[in-house]
Amino acid sequence: CGCSSLFLAALCLLGSLLHASPECTVPSSEFQLQGDYLLGGLFNVHHASSSIVHDRPEAVDCSRQPFTLPSYRMFQVMRFSVEEINNSSILLPNVSLGYEIFDHCSDTLSFPGVLNLISVNGSIKPRGHASKYVSKVIGVIGPFGSTETLTVAPLFMMNFIPMVNYGSASSAFSEKVKFPSFLRTVHPNKDIIRLIVDIMQHFNWRWVAFLKSNDAYSEDGLELFRKMIKGTEICLAYTEELNPSTNYSRMFKEIDLQRIPTIIVFARKLYAETVIQSAINSNVTNKVWIAGDTWALNKNLPKKEGIENIGTILGVSETVVEIPGFNDFIYSSKHKRHCEDARQQKFCNQVCNCTSLNPEEIIAENPSYSLSIYSAAYAIAHALHNVLECGEGRCRDNITVGIPDSPSVVLAQLKKSNFTLLNRSIQFDENGDPANGYYSIVFWNQEGQAEEIGSYETHPLVQLSIDDTKIKWHANGKVPTSLCSQECPEGYAKKQDGIHKCCFNCVMCRNGTYVNITEDAYRCVPCKPTEWSADRSTSCSPRSVEYVSFTDGSAILIMVVTSILVALSLATAILFAINYNTPVVKSAGGSMCFLILGCLSLCSISVFFYFGKPTLACCILRYFPFLLFYTGCLACFVVRSFQIVCIFKMAAKFPKLHGWWMKYNGQWLVITVALVTQALLLIIGYASRPPRPYNETFWYKDKIILGCHVGNPGLLAVSVVLLASLCFLCFAFSYMGKDLPKNYNEAKGITFCLFVLILTWIIFSTEYMLYHGKYIQTLNAMAVLSSLYCVLLGYFLPKCYIIIFQPQKNTPQYFQGLIQNYTKTISQ
Repeated sequence: CGCSSLFLAALCLLGSLLHASPECTVPSSEFQLQGDYLLGGLFNVHHASSSIVHDRPEAVDCSRQPFTLPSYRMFQVMRFSVEEINNSSILLPNVSLGYEIFDHCSDTLSFPGVLNLISVNGSIKPRGHASKYVSKVIGVIGPFGSTETLTVAPLFMMNFIPMVNYGSASSAFSEKVKFPSFLRTVHPNKDIIRLIVDIMQHFNWRWVAFLKSNDAYSEDGLELFRKMIKGTEICLAYTEELNPSTNYSRMFKEIDLQRIPTIIVFARKLYAETVIQSAINSNVTNKVWIAGDTWALNKNLPKKEGIENIGTILGVSETVVEIPGFNDFIYSSKHKRHCEDARQQKFCNQVCNCTSLNPEEIIAENPSYSLSIYSAAYAIAHALHNVLECGEGRCRDNITVGIPDSPSVVLAQLKKSNFTLLNRSIQFDENGDPANGYYSIVFWNQEGQAEEIGSYETHPLVQLSIDDTKIKWHANGKVPTSLCSQECPEGYAKKQDGIHKCCFNCVMCRNGTYVNITEDAYRCVPCKPTEWSADRSTSCSPRSVEYVSFTDGSAILIMVVTSILVALSLATAILFAINYNTPVVKSAGGSMCFLILGCLSLCSISVFFYFGKPTLACCILRYFPFLLFYTGCLACFVVRSFQIVCIFKMAAKFPKLHGWWMKYNGQWLVITVALVTQALLLIIGYASRPPRPYNETFWYKDKIILGCHVGNPGLLAVSVVLLASLCFLCFAFSYMGKDLPKNYNEAKGITFCLFVLILTWIIFSTEYMLYHGKYIQTLNAMAVLSSLYCVLLGYFLPKCYIIIFQPQKNTPQYFQGLIQNYTKTISQ
């Protein structure tokens, strides 16, 4: 067309007159129809390549570009819809709709038609400068693509001219701040992408490539896909932008190199056809192809020779609904056109050059967007019906449609749309998008047909239904796998290998850990301290809690034996009290014997607290009485051993030292110092860090052994050193008195006690290192009890025997004789 100067002026000034350029001929009924109210239409009957370059700004002559039959079918659906509305006696009874349709074949070079629609009497004036401005059209249907719509929509938004779009699915149009008068009967990309993601999850496909074209529709789809797979197991392994210079051979080699079995082609029909043809030519096999809504119902591709070799093709599209009367309209329209004379076009890009088409070709073409166009026309008609207050066979004719200083009244009614068309509810949400969504899932079968195998609804609830049995898979009839790495066996965690979480190695979860694949399949989670697990576990089990209860047989036996010890200590004390002035009692230590027996009885308190569930008080009483009062016993033995040596040996050699000892009661001083020192150590240690209950979980994976922590280890070590020092002194003094009189030699009894004591704790220490079960507490109690019985039986029992069974040896004369014999021996 000779519209170059017109296009340049319109873009620069947006107010110049638009002049027609009659160059081509076309029947007037194809692109124009007179009516009381005018609809605008933008359809890409032809498609201009993006590579067209001009040396000056000019509009493209669409009739010279490649013809697109699917778009021509859409164009005919709008014409049919308007004719059907005009024939209705209910919707707009005494009002007729007309249309002005333009071939919008380019997103950047097809502006003359758009400017014509927004002009009045050949001029365009900004909204604020035209107080009596009334829009030429009450609404515009189209254009098809998101990129084309993004370039022209702002011009219609300027005066709030309603745009009801049938094919632009980009999410950008949901932003009402930028597109206040934009509505659409096609669903936005988010619904289609959500469906594609759901299909992948249904078949457990996680390793996928995404091919897109260089346009707003595909860019938006890729961005939505990336957002929706976050938090899922799906990984986007490869993306490629399709354009005229794409190296398809290299692209397919890269996809094979990464072992990607599933390919999503979310691109315009032209590029989708090129991809599939290139896959056939490149001998690509065993792939799963997911077709977007632009080519899922393509009529030509399923019949291509060799397409059965490239794998399985699934597609998603809006549910196809047959429009009654459309086929008859096409047959009638084409018959009339064949008999009519051509007329000159009134404006640029209103010529088809498609007289050679037969009706069967048009009817058989892809019907994907037919219902959207049909719904768009009826939505505007219903809005006009409400604006004109139609009813009882006529509409009011005194109402102005298109108010200059407020949004279009038609737009206001459009937003309130709520009617039923072909058993489908037509409504718009707050973003101008369809409130209800109906989709079909198709499979390209061996007969070259897109067979419906499932459905998807978004309202009122999201419902996905797929009949897997209808799909004839390329992989020996089985659902193909699409994984970077095979799933790990049970009890193994995934360790990511590379940048994609779908690629991983499998690591076994050791005992004490588990993997929960529903929460985090990439980590072996440690069990709680109160739980356990074996190798390769998927959950933890509660540990069994063990301790020696008071009702345990061993506990009862030890407590009975302890009670016997207390009784024997009491009996011994009574026996010694009765025979207090006898030589045996005095040689045993006299009043010191009662202190030893008292300490033994108090030490026995500790034994009872080795049983039952440990508490803070139990743990303190388990150690404190024994450590303190056994220190008293050993201190008494140290003093006794020293006194024996002092009396029989040191008195003669060191009379001054002996005199000092006797004068200041050195024995009681030593005992007091030992007891006070030990008491201070224990009090300070327990005040800073007392023994506390603790759960032993290290040695047994399935058990918790209840025990007591020893408290402050440093001060405990000092306490043990004090006891060990007393033992050493006992041995030293006992050795010095090894040759004293037999019946007066207490050192031998003390030595025996110490020997049993040390042997007991060596045995217990060995058991403590080898055994860690609950009965370690029982063994500890037995060691304490053995330490007490060795004193009672090794030191006091022989003296009790003499007092009871050998009273003749318990006389002053007998002891005096022993001393005299010993003195003679020493003198000789």
